[in-house]
Amino acid sequence: MSALTGNVPTHDLAEEFLDRSTPLSRLRNILHRYPAISPAVVLVIAIIVFGLINPRFLYPANLSLITQQVAVVGTLALAQTLIILTAGIDLSVGAAMIFSSMVVAQTASVNGVPGEFALIIGLFVGLAAGALNGFLVTRLRLPPFIVTLGTLNIFIALTLLYSNGATVRGAEMPSILTATGLPISIGDVRITVGVLVMLVLYIVVAFILGRTAWGRHVYAVGDDKEAARLAGISVNKVLMSVYLAAGAILAIGAWVQIGRTNAASPNAGIDLNLDSITAVVIGGTSLFGGRGVVWGTLLGALIVGVFRSGLSLAGLDVLYQTLAVGVLIIVAVSVDQWIRKVRK
Repeated sequence: MSALTGNVPTHDLAEEFLDRSTPLSRLRNILHRYPAISPAVVLVIAIIVFGLINPRFLYPANLSLITQQVAVVGTLALAQTLIILTAGIDLSVGAAMIFSSMVVAQTASVNGVPGEFALIIGLFVGLAAGALNGFLVTRLRLPPFIVTLGTLNIFIALTLLYSNGATVRGAEMPSILTATGLPISIGDVRITVGVLVMLVLYIVVAFILGRTAWGRHVYAVGDDKEAARLAGISVNKVLMSVYLAAGAILAIGAWVQIGRTNAASPNAGIDLNLDSITAVVIGGTSLFGGRGVVWGTLLGALIVGVFRSGLSLAGLDVLYQTLAVGVLIIVAVSVDQWIRKVRK
């Protein structure tokens, strides 16, 4: 039969046509093309359900609190998104952010460095953290998971050694370091400067990924490194630039964290590494790279905040909140696997 048809895989073509003609496969194609749709639907449903369970959930004060809580995780998740888009992962973003925040706080409060210069020093710390991870991944060709698992412990140790385990309170720092915690009223809703900083970062990164050659290269490297290399893209340069960009973002996240808590503590943000990955995965970015949008990540961070707040107001123990987030992760990864089967 194959000889008569000139080796044309007629069965495969027919199967592909039938697969694309079913409602389920059309839905899969839509989700593949627009990754932010599924987290947006989940977020809307969650808000409606929790609002019906407890009307206090929809109070402006509670919604304000959710957005403020999301600011730190959302910023870190943005850095994590860039790395996961290249088919990598960074287990050290939270630890590196806390290290940067301690350097900023202590250089200002203990060493008397002006707040503006302390923030610049913190930026260099973030860039150095990103450069270290990028060097180990690109030059030594080590797996990102192993590299960042190692640097996670390095940054935790450096933070404790540098700070001697001491917390720096907001009153001991220049006002610019805690400025991200200043409230801004929009009607009955109160957000903070840190929330605005996070949103500006998302707008900038979304524009760069969607409108520049660098953004297209990031997606290409994540989709298929070898194909990207054959297309003339310098894979190692793209990867290094991604880790540096992530380092800069987490340094800004350190500033947001100081303002959010009005302090810099070496013991803060124990769960931030996993929370950032959770937001990215729930937001529709593929753990296998090459697919996802930053707005989906923001929706993912909001979903985590909404679930924790909603379940808390519903009277459930914090353990059930953690359980719900775990279920969300498994469902999100399962949906991603299903979407990846879309025929191109």
